[in-house]
Amino acid sequence: MHQKIKVLFRHRSMEMGGVERVLIDLLENLPRDIFDITFFLTLNQGELRTDIPKDINVITFQKGKEDMSSNKLLRTLQLIKRNLTLLFYRKNPKLLYKNIIKEDFDIEIAPTYAEFENILSSPLQSRKIAWFHTDVSYDPNQERVLNRINNLKKFDWVIFGSRQTRDVIKELFQIEYPKSSVIYNSIKIDEVRKKAKEFPVTYNLHPVFSSMGRLHSRKNYHTLMNIHKKLLDEGYPHSVAVIGGGSEMENLKKQAKELNVEKTFLLLDTQTNPYPYIKNSDYFVLPSESESYPLTIGEVMGLNIPIISTNVGGIPEMIDHKVDGYLVNPDENSIYEGMKLFLTDSSIPQQLKDNTEKAVEKFDNQKIYNAVTDVFVNQYQLK
Repeated sequence: MHQKIKVLFRHRSMEMGGVERVLIDLLENLPRDIFDITFFLTLNQGELRTDIPKDINVITFQKGKEDMSSNKLLRTLQLIKRNLTLLFYRKNPKLLYKNIIKEDFDIEIAPTYAEFENILSSPLQSRKIAWFHTDVSYDPNQERVLNRINNLKKFDWVIFGSRQTRDVIKELFQIEYPKSSVIYNSIKIDEVRKKAKEFPVTYNLHPVFSSMGRLHSRKNYHTLMNIHKKLLDEGYPHSVAVIGGGSEMENLKKQAKELNVEKTFLLLDTQTNPYPYIKNSDYFVLPSESESYPLTIGEVMGLNIPIISTNVGGIPEMIDHKVDGYLVNPDENSIYEGMKLFLTDSSIPQQLKDNTEKAVEKFDNQKIYNAVTDVFVNQYQLK
């Protein structure tokens, strides 16, 4: 029997998010006859930590918030201790590998930019691979952008989540990555369809625009709420249901109260199974100012829900405008016009709905797993 390739993935925590879902999918589907996989989880934290496949060797480093004391003082002390420990080992990566990881690996993976420096500071003679999903054109912090894209050059191979993610770096900074490939994230449509039937969801006011994403300012939900209010005021009854938690929750709640739309702009927070909420809506809207290749688009297509999405990142690589989705610019007026169109001309969303049956054929997961396997095997052979 041939020797398996030893692969280490490193990631911070497992809160519900696109990268975390991609990671779990990869861990489930990379071939076990070729790879011996270890997953190093810095914080044993997040809703998806229990979804890590049971046959993967998992190293958890620090306790998650879920497992800390409910006593406020004790919890604060635990968090201080945790942060000091993390800081110590970040400055002493050799000790982290010696005392905690304790193994050698052929390949080490940084699934997000947050892990770039951790992987690059590894003392192992491994091949180092980075995944990059971020549209750098949106980030106003040029120093941070340059740090990330220069760190990418130090990896043995880079996997970009969409063509646009790679192309925009060349366009803006004239930096190219000859040691790279574009591999889309897999989208598990059959699983999504099954989960969408797990429980009923009833909305008080139809039509409903559902949306899903982390509540971050660049996701543009504050703008979506303004559009919602404007459409209501103009006599177009509808509701919006946003699935997701995050740092903008309190701001959005405050805004909903000020606009008096608390009953029609529903902030549903993070849901372990968001799909019944989407399946029972009439339309889906993605108002983001920046994205890479969001799984949600393919999942919503799989549920036959007509989509309005901003034309950003890798989304035009997923949606054919006016064929299986409707693309708009990431500004208030364009999103408003798109939503108004859906509310006033039912033939347009119906046509998109009809076309989603064929659209899902675009997402061939086995090709994705094969492409990742090829990258890993090729890098191992160069070791």
